[in-house]
Amino acid sequence: MKSRITLWAAIILISACKSEPKEIDYTDWSYYGGPEDGSRYSALTQITRENVDQLSVAWTYQTGDATERSQIQCQPIVKNGFLYATTPGLDVFALDAASGEEIWRFDPFEILGGENSWAGTNRGVSYWEKGEDKRILFGAGNWLMAVDALTGEPIPSFGDGGKIDLRKGLDDKREDFLIVANAPGVVFEDLLIIGMRLSEGLDAAPGHIRAYHIPSGKMEWIFHTIPKENEFGFDTWDPSYVSQIGGANNWAGMVVDYQRGMVFIPTGSATYDFWGGYRHGDNLFANSLLALDAKTGERIWHFQGVHHDVWDRDFPSPPTLIRVNHDGKWIDAVAQTSKQGFTFVFDRESGEPLWPIEERAVPQSSLPGEKSSSTQPFPTLPEPFMNLVFEDKDILNLKPEWEADIRDQLQNALYGDMWYPPNAEKPLVLFPGMDGGAEWGGAAFDPETQTFYVNANQIPWMIEMTPNSDFENVGKSVYTNYCGNCHGLERKGNLPAIPALLNLDAKYSPDSLTALLKKGRGAMPAFDYLSEEQRDVLVDYLLGKSQEGDKKELEAENAALNPRYYMNGYKKLVTKDGLYGSNPPWGVLTAIDMQSGVRKWQVPLGEIDSLSQQGFAPTGTENYGGPVVTAGGLLFIAATKDEKIRAFDKETGELLWQAELPASGHATPAMYEQNGRQFLVIACGGGKGTKSGDSYVAFALPD
Repeated sequence: MKSRITLWAAIILISACKSEPKEIDYTDWSYYGGPEDGSRYSALTQITRENVDQLSVAWTYQTGDATERSQIQCQPIVKNGFLYATTPGLDVFALDAASGEEIWRFDPFEILGGENSWAGTNRGVSYWEKGEDKRILFGAGNWLMAVDALTGEPIPSFGDGGKIDLRKGLDDKREDFLIVANAPGVVFEDLLIIGMRLSEGLDAAPGHIRAYHIPSGKMEWIFHTIPKENEFGFDTWDPSYVSQIGGANNWAGMVVDYQRGMVFIPTGSATYDFWGGYRHGDNLFANSLLALDAKTGERIWHFQGVHHDVWDRDFPSPPTLIRVNHDGKWIDAVAQTSKQGFTFVFDRESGEPLWPIEERAVPQSSLPGEKSSSTQPFPTLPEPFMNLVFEDKDILNLKPEWEADIRDQLQNALYGDMWYPPNAEKPLVLFPGMDGGAEWGGAAFDPETQTFYVNANQIPWMIEMTPNSDFENVGKSVYTNYCGNCHGLERKGNLPAIPALLNLDAKYSPDSLTALLKKGRGAMPAFDYLSEEQRDVLVDYLLGKSQEGDKKELEAENAALNPRYYMNGYKKLVTKDGLYGSNPPWGVLTAIDMQSGVRKWQVPLGEIDSLSQQGFAPTGTENYGGPVVTAGGLLFIAATKDEKIRAFDKETGELLWQAELPASGHATPAMYEQNGRQFLVIACGGGKGTKSGDSYVAFALPD
């Protein structure tokens, strides 16, 4: 199916909206993404280019619950003088936004009774009020919860005693899925619309979008991102297996156009990510930007950014609502960044792209059983915000020994085209890599100058495919299904972020390892949804014990639907010293003029001190988290692995200020005014291969 834009004929929208936009309060920071349009733009002007170098720490709040490899990815929101956010352990709290003093703190496991001790990450919370009823809604693992915004007390009338189990109500016979409500839902009237993070394997839940009635917790509507029979898009799947496929989920967040009553939702890939032999076809609505009626969940239009994804190229960030003067006419548009380095821009009402999007022929898969798409979409504008291709000239050459190391690793590898599919015989250099390009932090948009700002990673990754083990070892098969993507089929991990799983018998007993699998820890999910038999054989395999007894029943269960080929673990292309295999910059920050679609400037983002001390220019670093742009002429961003937060001149990209953080700020800052003082707040949770932290740090000018 090659028609990429489809209108819902029953919707007739008023064209006058384009010339009379709703006034947005750009001093508000009560939504995920700052103001209601998700622009991460602040109209506050107390902090300027001239005085930004006077910023200092105003207050610090330490949560006290950081653990090894924990993170804080949360962007705080601010409402009625309260700052709301979450801790590494997913407690929700409210602070006095001026002083950082704790008002209340709520542990979600108080009402879960310890049922789950692992709940993944959380990127923010949502606020709703109606009269005197004020609530904070948030996700903790597979639970959606509501607490009183003033006291932190659970709302007993919401769902089942203040909580809703997101594993239920997916129109699927199973309810034992791995689900993490990591990105906050969006509020529209009395509805909370929410997505979820899922497993990356064929055990994944379908990624349907749901809306819940906030006063009661009752589910009001569901949109099937993997269509049911007789629904639009069903013909883009293999009908023999579509009911068993998962993914196509929204894990990155979404944004609402409140004037039009539309919600814009980006989705991820369908499972299995790297071999799609069970899902021949384009696979709507995976890898798509959905425009839905926020009241009913009915589709208005959609765009698919990757057809039949076999590269894990989810849409990684929330969309941004922008208003631009395009060809002499003001257009209310929606912009969506991608892992590939593209920005797709559409008229919000019609779904028509502002610049042509071309379907271009791409290399085809040779993996047995696979059938890839013959074309993929390329936007003609805006210009890409990063390099799109890794070629010989891009191989790291800062030192001869580093270049030799990388070239040795590439002797039999495929590279030179972003659309080379995974290969059975050769490793593939995936560039942009699995973490982008763009990542979950989101972009910022300045409505004054119509400038779009996005940070990105320019790091090559390696994909190696391994044939299925054919269940000669049942424990290995279970390991491959549930653990292999992260820890690798050889159990060597991807240090420092992902540990190896070798010699575990020296550290764990069968009971303690079983307990860990059930409860999870740090970035490792809880595998409480596995059957007891599956956990038993997995523990035996990990501890090096022989498998005895009759496993035929379990073997048949695991053989039901498994990929013919597996990806052999998430791996970056790096030297023995841990340096990325491409020439720097490895992290970039880009400004794009959204009137012309042309880049205004691009600068490296982040610095590796050891390389700077050797005389190399700042190389940029991996970065996770988004920017904030202000009317004071500044762009603020942390995100980098070097434990700093920075301010750039938004017009030129010149670095004007930077400050040390207690741990890397892998999150998007908040910007607000309280008691006449402008504050910049960043979560400093570290992780992603850096030391973990537990702080929220607020910066302001001297009082």
